Amino acid sequence: MVTAAAGGLLHGQRLACAVLTASTALGTLCAWLTLLASRALDDNRLTSWQWVFADADVVGLAGILAAAMALAWAFCRAAPPERHAVPLLGVSAFLAGALFWREPEVIVDAARYFTQAKHLAVHGVGAFLREWGTAMPAWTDLPLVPFLYGLLFALWGEGRAPAQAFTALCLSGTVLLTYGIGRRLWDGSVGLYGGALLLGMPYLLTQVPLMLVDVPTMFFLTLAVWAAIAAIQDGGGVRLAVASATLALALLSKYTAWLLCSVVPVIALVHARGKPRRVLGRAAVIVTASGLVVGALAVVKLEVVSAQLGLLWSYQLPGLGRWRESLASTFLFQIHPFVTVAAAWGTALAVRSRDWRFAIPAWPLLLLLALGAGRSRYIIPALPMLALMAACGLRSIARPEIRRFTAACIVVASLVVAVFGYLPHLTRTSAVNLRDAGAYLDAIDADVVEVLVLPQPGSGVNPAVSVPLLDLHTSKRLVALVEPPVSARPEEIERSPLRFTWAYALPAYYTPGAANLPGPGTRVLILARPDQPLTEGVERALRGYRLARAFEVRDPWFQYATVLRVYRQAEVPAAGGRS
Repeated sequence: MVTAAAGGLLHGQRLACAVLTASTALGTLCAWLTLLASRALDDNRLTSWQWVFADADVVGLAGILAAAMALAWAFCRAAPPERHAVPLLGVSAFLAGALFWREPEVIVDAARYFTQAKHLAVHGVGAFLREWGTAMPAWTDLPLVPFLYGLLFALWGEGRAPAQAFTALCLSGTVLLTYGIGRRLWDGSVGLYGGALLLGMPYLLTQVPLMLVDVPTMFFLTLAVWAAIAAIQDGGGVRLAVASATLALALLSKYTAWLLCSVVPVIALVHARGKPRRVLGRAAVIVTASGLVVGALAVVKLEVVSAQLGLLWSYQLPGLGRWRESLASTFLFQIHPFVTVAAAWGTALAVRSRDWRFAIPAWPLLLLLALGAGRSRYIIPALPMLALMAACGLRSIARPEIRRFTAACIVVASLVVAVFGYLPHLTRTSAVNLRDAGAYLDAIDADVVEVLVLPQPGSGVNPAVSVPLLDLHTSKRLVALVEPPVSARPEEIERSPLRFTWAYALPAYYTPGAANLPGPGTRVLILARPDQPLTEGVERALRGYRLARAFEVRDPWFQYATVLRVYRQAEVPAAGGRS
């Protein structure tokens, strides 16, 4: 009788688990379908669901999602212990980032980061440090990330491959550090789910292959938070030195990090109970030492830093109110909605239980939202903290197998959206023409390529930035002739999020006198659209040349477009047709 009762109880538990598993899978599918039906609410400027899934094969994608959840269920049943799951999570994060390496460089800000990095590769470390902000314009950028990109170029050559490997490693490192923060503040389970849920943010995955500073800044900020927690909890000279150094690195990554690094005093206050003098003393050492490093840079480059801060105050801060995306777009579409719900639930639980540790991950995100950072890209550095908040919410799911499966469903659903939605969408933009033209130039016999650039009427972008964007995709040496741009009205430029392009000037190594042109001539024409009229100067430059290849992918989503045509001297055989 006892055996029968035990068997009945076991059967009931299995049935309950099966029902909860099926409910989780069905809920994941229903959430995706609901977002699909409500995609008009998504006003993201890069990967809006209105664009991404306008002609979606809903049945096919639903089948892919169902298959992915089945694989996730099988994985969860054979879940490895924590000591094996953590390195597996890091490797998975790197591979997830690598899936997007074929994504074109879709954000024009990459032009200035590439230019700064190339300055180091061409002129050396000393010139970079000496000329940062003067001969090498820095806009509102801090030097650390372009410096690291430049070192990669100097060691392994210019191109996207070393930069993309670096940013994928940054994603992987951030996932592992998120685990480390969760483990130190709560336990390994919270850390593991926090690291995993960082992959439940499809927008983040699209940013990994881009030559920007957001993903590296996210890594350095997360590293600084982890190191500060370790140093404040355990003390020790080495830990304090590491925490000070990592905080300085975060502060030198991006000005946004200056605000977010205010989490260090929050960390100290959370840990100050019972031993305030010791904890606050450790925090003071960390802040003072890192402040001295950053302060030294500010003193040496006082004029540059002052101008940057003035620009941030007069231009960037007011612009936050204009360059906005809705919170619904960011926290329901670009981040899996279950992550947002779990983070909100985790907040409620922390308030109810007075868990002051929760203030540490909550602070950076709430600070950005309070300041009106209304775009998905602006909150990237704080996403690991959001993942930890969500992990605290998931912790309330009593059954470990359902908790694991819920996290796995979030991750695989986000990967399906990113891989089968966002990636095909981004490879249909005109930015792919730069990528493909660069690969074509690398395959032909031409040491130096002349680039002719026509204006971009109506786009609000200075066409000169097309040259470094093409340079990023090819190993050939480029020299450029840029036609005078059709400028927008000055008041429009003053308010434009692309104002930096009008402050951009081509470096000297792109000028026609910077290189001899041996061998067969090759010229590339960059236009805004295939039917754009040629200027007299461009027509003269193309006399005696024949069209060898055209790259004319167009998209209806972005005003700035790059159509490329490759011309070779008439005696050089053409290679291919249109792409």
